[in-house]
Amino acid sequence: MADNIVSSVLNGVSYFFDALTYIPYKISSGSQVSERLRRSEEIRAKQLDPSEPLSPWRHINNLDSLCESPFPDCYTICDLFNRSLKLNTNRPCFGTRPVLSLSEEKQPDGKVFQKMILGDYEWQTYQEVDVRIDNVGRGLTKLNQQPKSRILIFAETRADWAVCMHACFRYNFPIVTLYATLGEEAIIHGITESEVTHVITSAELLPKFKSLMSRIPKVTNIIYMDGNKPLKGFTLPGNVKITPLSEVESIGSSPIQNFNKSEPKPHDIAVIMYTSGSTGVPKGVLISHYNILCAVAGLSERIFHLGEELKNNRRVKSEEDVYIAYLPLAHILELTCEISLIAYGASLGFGSPLTLTDKSPKIKSGSKGDLAALRPTLMAGVPLVLDRLFKLVWENVNGGGFAKRVLFKFLLSYKRRHYSSGSKTPLCDALIFKKLNSILGGRLRMIASGGAPLSAETQNFITLAFCFPLGQGYGLTETCGAASLCELSRDLSAGHVGPALRSCELRLRDWTEGGYTVLDKPFPRGEVLVGGGNVALGYFKNEEKTAEDFITLNGIRYFCTGDIGEIDGHGRLRIIDRKKDLVKLQAGEYISLGKVETLLKLSPVIDNICVYADSYKDFAVALIVPNHKALENLGQKLNKTFNNYTDLINDDDVLKSVRDEIGKQAKSSKLLRTETPQRITLVKEVWLPETGLVTAAMKLKRREIEKFYSADLERMYNE
Repeated sequence: MADNIVSSVLNGVSYFFDALTYIPYKISSGSQVSERLRRSEEIRAKQLDPSEPLSPWRHINNLDSLCESPFPDCYTICDLFNRSLKLNTNRPCFGTRPVLSLSEEKQPDGKVFQKMILGDYEWQTYQEVDVRIDNVGRGLTKLNQQPKSRILIFAETRADWAVCMHACFRYNFPIVTLYATLGEEAIIHGITESEVTHVITSAELLPKFKSLMSRIPKVTNIIYMDGNKPLKGFTLPGNVKITPLSEVESIGSSPIQNFNKSEPKPHDIAVIMYTSGSTGVPKGVLISHYNILCAVAGLSERIFHLGEELKNNRRVKSEEDVYIAYLPLAHILELTCEISLIAYGASLGFGSPLTLTDKSPKIKSGSKGDLAALRPTLMAGVPLVLDRLFKLVWENVNGGGFAKRVLFKFLLSYKRRHYSSGSKTPLCDALIFKKLNSILGGRLRMIASGGAPLSAETQNFITLAFCFPLGQGYGLTETCGAASLCELSRDLSAGHVGPALRSCELRLRDWTEGGYTVLDKPFPRGEVLVGGGNVALGYFKNEEKTAEDFITLNGIRYFCTGDIGEIDGHGRLRIIDRKKDLVKLQAGEYISLGKVETLLKLSPVIDNICVYADSYKDFAVALIVPNHKALENLGQKLNKTFNNYTDLINDDDVLKSVRDEIGKQAKSSKLLRTETPQRITLVKEVWLPETGLVTAAMKLKRREIEKFYSADLERMYNE
């Protein structure tokens, strides 16, 4: 009640202040405001034939032709690096933090966490990285790796991963990628199917191979990233040669006699990227150099506006940008982003999700996380990380006392009102919001989100509260991570993934079973098809699935995504459903599991959620990974004490309180009753890739979750 009274007073004062400053502001900034609004309302994409509902949509700047490369003289990924090398020879390329100390800390729950203190970033120039790339390529050749023969990179993201990747591109060794968090069966499947003889891994993952070797007999060489600290006394069964990467570089530092390097061609395979397998066995996606160049051409123009973005009223040169590289390089989003940034001469500082912030699990209290040490200008994120950031800020605001809470909410509301009308709020930013940016290093000028749907609420909040645009994009492994992305510096709206990139086009086709057609009003809806040079060649050794998911229309290759989209009057795509996530309940109503999960995850009590619907029942249920702190707060409000966490999550009163919170979130998100889970189970497991319940990109593995919690699902439906 008091909050509302004070907010009303502050709002009244703000309107008076706006009226008082209207004329001076209109004189000094009116034209800029009008220009921002005009640009935000521009048409972004058009149909090539408006009279034909099935006609493709292209960006208005590329109606006549699609872009195939960011630069006219570049045809392969190697060309991109070589061009950047000439322009940025002595500029920093790859940065890594040395480990200064390691210690172990016992947590209240008895678990022991490894904590580390990391030093400042140490940089290698483009020229130094170039020398390493050549040395690795020659070293692998001396270890009998042959051109056009596949090689596996199986490791966590780090500078060595990127060096090995570019070495393989340069020497025409197609890379096979597998997530470092995959289970044994998925690893064996990928290695066996791709028939690799050489594997590049990390010292930390090397022990995994002890139990695998008998089932992957074709592997003869394993190279491990050692950080110049070779393992001693480690052996593997059989005649497998184990070589530290530092030794590979050493033996590659001398030339090879009578050796003619096999230069890659545009349509040679660059990567066989195994998908995370959210719905079954991982599939290997065949990606050529040409595919990646087309993706880079689209993303580099849109994702970071390299060389175009204004900062402090001056143009930012691409080589001034610093990118935090922490997502898995085995994921197409990170791989394409890194190649794009290298092409434009940016600096890449490598980090880890476990060391990203000052509060990350592996960072010792009082020392800096990667963001604080690097102070990046650019970052890619996935919705799970961004939703946690959203909740963390609100948790601090709501726990910070009456004055802090009311002032923050008022200033956020004030800024939202002005932002939507094209105005800026420098006073609000200086008072509070610029300080939030310091959590992420203080220099970020944009974040691109991909990998899964992001709620409009989270997107709007981060854009306003952190003083930089957060753009949501859309793409899949099969489209090299590229299809569409918000035009970050021009569009003030949220809740969509922007228009088609300049390198591809979008089509919608009817999905009558789900009730979506291209003739729907007010906007056409249907399954999204992505066409263009960024569309992959198909699935490795899976012609049947390739023929099912890839088609050619009017000479252009398309991938049929299985996602349901809507294209608005500005030509912007909005993902509204997914074929595989749509379940028909007993009474005939459809429920979109992904949509419900995206909206309910905004509740502060939920860290992760999997909604399940049985077609033979008339309601949905949910498995919830609760937020520990929020759940403990609920217990305290109920004046209850618990001996352990298991008792907390199984308490009937706590469960009722969580159901009430879900009901409130469902109501504020305008979910129907049939879409709102009627029964819930709180689970004690944290869903990490290591559990096999989520992918490396943190997408739910529904089949595995349903299998793991089958007893809980059965119990909820039988209660």
